Amino acid sequence: MSRRRCSRCARPPSHCLCALVPRLSSRTRVLILQHPAEASHALNTARLAALALENGELRVGESFPELAAQPAHGIYRSCLLFPGAEAVPLAELAQDGRPLQLIVPDGTWRKARRILHLNPPLAALPRVVLPEGLQSRYRLRKAPMAGALSTLEAIVCALNILEGAGRFDAMLQPFEALIEGQIAAMGEAVYRRNHGGDQPG
Repeated sequence: MSRRRCSRCARPPSHCLCALVPRLSSRTRVLILQHPAEASHALNTARLAALALENGELRVGESFPELAAQPAHGIYRSCLLFPGAEAVPLAELAQDGRPLQLIVPDGTWRKARRILHLNPPLAALPRVVLPEGLQSRYRLRKAPMAGALSTLEAIVCALNILEGAGRFDAMLQPFEALIEGQIAAMGEAVYRRNHGGDQPG
């Protein structure tokens, strides 16, 4: 028998994060494409990001044929938040007058690349990247490379670049609570042993 979960944030009722999730408007449309393997993960930051954004949407799957028919919902210019040889710094688009649809693959690098492979129109979109030197607050996972962020952190950083520094920082509050809850559940000693925590959680 499966555990009860909140229908909104998908957390157990005793650890529901809904009260901490803001509801923010944005000029930028954020479309998160989540690999199915991530949907049931305990640390599902993409779901938190979608809940926090009035102009955000989360779709789960590997293939998204509808993107070829309506890649930008008319008024938006679509771009893919994903590294690549032709990727440009997101800050370069912040001065453009046309609103953006920021498409964000959610999954491990391998799963995200599979989503791009299965969706050629998506892979063909202009790519943008965040600034170098960013550091994740995601203390429960080792970053696969320097500057790697969780999906929620990447979205917050991107929106702050596009629409004003600090405007979307409130989205990090449930993220921090989620991490603290996971650390508390495993115990400080186990956290330090497995994740090398040198500072209090």
